[in-house]
Amino acid sequence: MGIVVLAGCAGAAPGDQAPTGPDTGDETAAETGNGTVEVHYINVGQSVSTLIRGPRGETMLVDTGHYNDDGEYVLEYLRRHDVTRIDHLVTSHNDADHIGGNAAIIGYYETEADGIGAVYDPGIAASTQTYAEYLDAVEEHDVTLYETREGDAISFGAVEVDVLGPPEPYLEGEARNENSIVLKLTHGETSFLLSGDAEDDQEAYLIDTYGAELRSTVLKAGHHGSSSSSSGPFVDAVAPRAVVVSSAYDSQYGHPTQEVLRRFAERSIPTYWTATHGNVVLVSDGSGVSVRTQRDAPTDPLALRDAEPIEPGAGGEVVERARLGGDPVAGGTDSETGGDDGDDGTATGADALAVAAINADAEGADGENLNDEYVVFEKTGGEPIDLSGWTVADEAGHSYEFPEGFALGAGETVTLRTGSGADTERDLYWGAGSPVWNNAGDTVILSNAEGDRVLEVSYE
Repeated sequence: MGIVVLAGCAGAAPGDQAPTGPDTGDETAAETGNGTVEVHYINVGQSVSTLIRGPRGETMLVDTGHYNDDGEYVLEYLRRHDVTRIDHLVTSHNDADHIGGNAAIIGYYETEADGIGAVYDPGIAASTQTYAEYLDAVEEHDVTLYETREGDAISFGAVEVDVLGPPEPYLEGEARNENSIVLKLTHGETSFLLSGDAEDDQEAYLIDTYGAELRSTVLKAGHHGSSSSSSGPFVDAVAPRAVVVSSAYDSQYGHPTQEVLRRFAERSIPTYWTATHGNVVLVSDGSGVSVRTQRDAPTDPLALRDAEPIEPGAGGEVVERARLGGDPVAGGTDSETGGDDGDDGTATGADALAVAAINADAEGADGENLNDEYVVFEKTGGEPIDLSGWTVADEAGHSYEFPEGFALGAGETVTLRTGSGADTERDLYWGAGSPVWNNAGDTVILSNAEGDRVLEVSYE
């Protein structure tokens, strides 16, 4: 990475390369997974802005929203979450819908808060007023600016931050999207891939260069869910447990496109969309990730548009909706998984029911042997439990409802099979026309008749 000396500024581009960005705290091996890391995908409409807070309070902001609102939504969000300093401000690329708030945020933090540690930029200029204002702000406030390329690393305390792009030389004649800064953040056993607006050429480069190293717990869909990004081979290489899409509900570009959503659906990947889920906050303790959103909206990729939109800047705290591996993350959720005995004395928590077995990989072709894909539930003790209206769901939002009058006594089990058949006392049939449980890993989510989650079991 290189310090850039700017003069005059308008239209100037970042230049020379040098070794590394600033340190923000004592180094701790990322694999220890100490503390929690928060990744905030801020609802900024047809744009993107991602805030990362490290275990010791380190902060990184990747992109700052659209030029139309001059960073208003991002600044409002940062103030509301008491972010008093930005240690690292990363510009994935210099399109105006990603740097719209750069100048305003640099100005605010340099004059009214505790400053900007450094700015990171892929080094490809744009001929827009928004870009000129961004560089003017860097110069006016004498903020260190690094040209950032593949192989660099940003020091972020206990979190490993690897820069996977853009390469040297640039791809596609310095096209800005195809030369986005691509970051992989690793905290313990969890990881997050932020791919900017990388399209097919950069994705192909990443696959060829990194292969299995791309595997990440969560993927931010490239280019707002455009069909030119999130290719099948790239998604397969990343193998995410969840995807986050940042775009407007009424995107003039049709983001996220049906083509991309079908790719996610074919792989049973739960998908969170800022336009319907609002702000999406992922909290990693190093072993698993708590998924928290403002709205409880569908995560089945093909059902995303069934939900009502939520406007950028809308109020409302996030609530835990799902868990990706590991044990529950301690602290800070408004909705807890698990439960206590109900007021009527009926046990509704994990102490009442358990998942005794999961067979996600049916014999032969999964789609041709659906009844060999199943989950076994066991009543572990206590009084019989009436499961009328209770639901079983996977991470992608597929859902099954127990039939009226179905009950389990102490020590009894029931097998829920994916395909069709005649229900009995010990076998129930989902009636799904295709496999439900992802062979590579999924979560069994059990909710009571009131919609409260009482049990979640993940498998790899």
